[in-house]
Amino acid sequence: MWILPLIGYAGAIVGFGFLTLAIASGLYYLSELVEEHTVIAKRLLTRTIYTIIGVQVTLLIVDGFPFWATLLGIVSHVVYLGNMRRFPFVKLSDPLFILSCVLVLVDHYVWFRHFSDSQTASYQRASYYDDVEVPSFTMIASYFGLCVWLVPFALFVSLSAGDNVLPTMGTEPAHDGGSGSAFSAKANRPQGMIKAVVDWARDTIGELAGARKESRF
Repeated sequence: MWILPLIGYAGAIVGFGFLTLAIASGLYYLSELVEEHTVIAKRLLTRTIYTIIGVQVTLLIVDGFPFWATLLGIVSHVVYLGNMRRFPFVKLSDPLFILSCVLVLVDHYVWFRHFSDSQTASYQRASYYDDVEVPSFTMIASYFGLCVWLVPFALFVSLSAGDNVLPTMGTEPAHDGGSGSAFSAKANRPQGMIKAVVDWARDTIGELAGARKESRF
């Protein structure tokens, strides 16, 4: 077979493109919701952080999760909670925000090594016919999604970057009086980082496409 594999590759590329656009559109919509309902978003995120900390403590006590890895997860979420003090504003140079980004990666690596090593050790101690009690892929993926990545991902969607973080931010013209004042108020409203990234990518692609079109003529 020669043609069918090529069709399969083309379909995978197109499907990946549509999936990427769908995720970007969903994040863009969530960012707009947070901009419209900042108080509710802050309350929901704060309660989510406390809930995840409680879940991690319960897993430590009941299921015997490792102490140091659990402590790292709790400390990470306490640091994430510190970003809520000026929600939804954030400075990308803020040490607390930078520490949060580092802790996301460290926490992911520690838990990945824990589950990988625990599965390897369980299978090495057991024979072929033994019923090995190890977490399934669904359990591990759910833990990573809820207890490791949920809060950082929600913060990334919810936090608003300051002016001039991206080239197209803070460049809207100001208008005075009448409907112009409403436009100015909307333009000066803090913009979510997700929206800023999507708008910047869209404007950049549009400028490149326009420049290429003009060069042809």
